[in-house]
Amino acid sequence: MTESFRDFEHAGWADPTVCASYDDLLSSLTTQSIGPLLDAAGIKAGSVVLDVATGAGYAAGAVLARGAQVTGADFSAEQVRLAKQRFPAAAFMEADAGNLPFAGATFDAVVANYGVLHFPDPERFFREAFRVLKSGGRLAFAVWDAPQEAKLFGAVLDAVNAHGSMDVGLPGGPNMFLFADAATSEKAMTSAGFQDVAVTRVLQTWRPSSSEQVLLTLKTGTVRMRGTLQRQHAEALDAIDDAILTALEPFRKGLGYEVPMPAVLTAATRP
Repeated sequence: MTESFRDFEHAGWADPTVCASYDDLLSSLTTQSIGPLLDAAGIKAGSVVLDVATGAGYAAGAVLARGAQVTGADFSAEQVRLAKQRFPAAAFMEADAGNLPFAGATFDAVVANYGVLHFPDPERFFREAFRVLKSGGRLAFAVWDAPQEAKLFGAVLDAVNAHGSMDVGLPGGPNMFLFADAATSEKAMTSAGFQDVAVTRVLQTWRPSSSEQVLLTLKTGTVRMRGTLQRQHAEALDAIDDAILTALEPFRKGLGYEVPMPAVLTAATRP
């Protein structure tokens, strides 16, 4: 039986090593978009909020800090365990973004911080978010900007295309950068029934401390990138590593780096 994209993603995010590495090596970057995300969702004291693909729970924790109520949902039991450990005052549960276990008109806001790019059917999530939102409620989600702008991803894709292959047998899924395009996001929101769609860019910087941390992050703290790199021919691996670091050399700061990694933030209202 052919592995589905959902099963591939789930297996990756069920791995405690991947979850811990992502948390250790990338949370300083992924948390940079949380403030703008919650602002775009209109979250304030007393709001009732659903954080989908909550991961280690950072967005849910920020919701609590605003005096709002929050439920964090993730399809990974390991991520839910980490989130409960980190933010015990929040409610967390295992749930699938395409089949949210909540009644209609339950939440004032639904947020997803880098979750949408992992969903096998993002449009189904948008419809589910619409369903569980109250009238006037807001959906807001953040994704990575296009690889030309999110320089780490651009470096990886260029290196693999130059020295290896992107065709390594990973299960097919939505383009990771699909919703970096404002027109695509606007169309998806409108198709799901949302109004007042706004798409903005959030400038962010990733600051790994060394070239070793750059490569470790890609090979242990991601799922699609990790899978792509793991499946390259052995003789291509060193050339790919070298090309990634060469591409990031303009962002070198001392022993470390300051790598531009902007996000694209989409927000919309349920009528």
